[in-house]
Amino acid sequence: MRALISVSDKTGVVDFARELVSLGWEILSTSGTMKMLKEAGIPVTSVSDVTGFPEICDGRVKTLHPKIHGALLARRDIPDHMRQLEENGIGTIDLVCVNLYPFMETVAKPDVTMEDAIEHIDIGGPSMVRSAAKNWESVTIVVNPEDYATVLDELKADGHTSRETRLELSAKAYTHTAEYDIAIASWMRPKAGLPEKLFLEYDECQPLRYGENPHQSAKFYKTLKPAPYSLATARQLNGKELSYNNIQDANAALDIVREFKEEPFAVGLKHMNPCGAAVGTDIVDAWKKAYEGDTTSIFGGIVAFNREVNLEVAQLLKPIFLEIVMAPSYAPDALELLCSKKNLRVLEVNMDGDVKQQMRCTSVNGGLLVQNQDLETREVTAAQCVTDTKPTEEQLKDLGFAWRIVKHVKSNAIVVGAHGMVLGVGAGQMNRIGSAGIALNHAEEVCQAGSTNATLGTRGGTGAERSGANGGAERSEAVEPLEQNSLVLASDAFFPFDDCVTLAAEYGVKAIVQPGGSIRDEDSIRKCNELGIAMLFTGERHFKH
Repeated sequence: MRALISVSDKTGVVDFARELVSLGWEILSTSGTMKMLKEAGIPVTSVSDVTGFPEICDGRVKTLHPKIHGALLARRDIPDHMRQLEENGIGTIDLVCVNLYPFMETVAKPDVTMEDAIEHIDIGGPSMVRSAAKNWESVTIVVNPEDYATVLDELKADGHTSRETRLELSAKAYTHTAEYDIAIASWMRPKAGLPEKLFLEYDECQPLRYGENPHQSAKFYKTLKPAPYSLATARQLNGKELSYNNIQDANAALDIVREFKEEPFAVGLKHMNPCGAAVGTDIVDAWKKAYEGDTTSIFGGIVAFNREVNLEVAQLLKPIFLEIVMAPSYAPDALELLCSKKNLRVLEVNMDGDVKQQMRCTSVNGGLLVQNQDLETREVTAAQCVTDTKPTEEQLKDLGFAWRIVKHVKSNAIVVGAHGMVLGVGAGQMNRIGSAGIALNHAEEVCQAGSTNATLGTRGGTGAERSGANGGAERSEAVEPLEQNSLVLASDAFFPFDDCVTLAAEYGVKAIVQPGGSIRDEDSIRKCNELGIAMLFTGERHFKH
């Protein structure tokens, strides 16, 4: 039995070759890999000795020879193939261990030249991989060091690999060469002035029970490289499998969480829109404020935190019916308490590091829309003020908070807030004044409920009635009363008319942040000046469809 080993990734290859030799295999190899094996004391035969032909053209040609590819491609079950091998003095090769030159690593270097890139395009490697993979019935092809153990275990047990394993390894091999060719094509096409061709590479993460609705099938795929704030790499510590809608909602919540790093932050979310969010002095304070902003909508929702969940937060969460809780970590006693709720999905999500730009893809009939993620969020500053009335420092801070939240609300989007918490959200309405009305009305009810004591409420019944609706959660006693005239408002896009300003003033809004850019901007500025409202233009729109 002969094995040909020629690898770029040399992880574990010495031990793999040593085990093969101990099982009676002859090892063939080329240049760099052969040198490494010899230095480890492993007997190895040069491919040049097999072919009777030296490596030429600076190593570009070494395995492209009938004594290699005939040995790989000849079908053992066809007598004429075996006769031809014998007549030409060709012995079979029964195992190939090959992986390819690091092309992507090469072209990722900032100073890479065309010559460097071309020299790192592997030719012989893919040819051997494809030949061995084609003849998988007889030849074992290994392209990933992770498969060494499986191959060795089967060889030790049975003297050969199983048919099922060879088929699986063949499929992996073709995937390896396909990804390699995609990398080269993606790099070369723009250099050649060709129109872009989009190649997408994702690995299946898990099959899902169904999609948005039970009659739709669905799967969850992940990118090849792990990223922070990703459900694909999150650890599920409790609860049922995530559904399609769970994943959509949870991802939307994580998009909001990554906006806040400096202060403890909590967000509640339903149907991909925030229904409560707040920063606080600690994670307990943040959650109390987020929850009190809308104690009704959070029922059956998702909550996410940017700090470790402690026991006090877990005690506040437990009485509420929730689908998912997400955080970077959990105190042991908090985790134990949350996991006592059998169906509650508890996820530990990596929140370290910055999110790198990725594509957002949306399928349409017969096509695909692709855009970069909306990662930019401009800081809200006093210099952006366009009115005679200027924002106070506290208002400026709240405007910045609301601006980061409204970015993640479905357009048309309006967010009303104060004291680092969301008080009202208007999402997905067909006109902006409609969204403003929803957000302002809810904010007014929260403020009125909180005006009599240190507890904030929401519309739709007494505190006791509302707590019964969300599973018996106790009311917070730690949130300060809100004065309605402290409100700020954020809009994801410009005001086409001054009606939103007029309505905001009726509810006590004292400062507004919006992108600006309407041909009627002056109408809104004039109205703000009449009503004593500060207005800031960021120059940045955040539509979310």
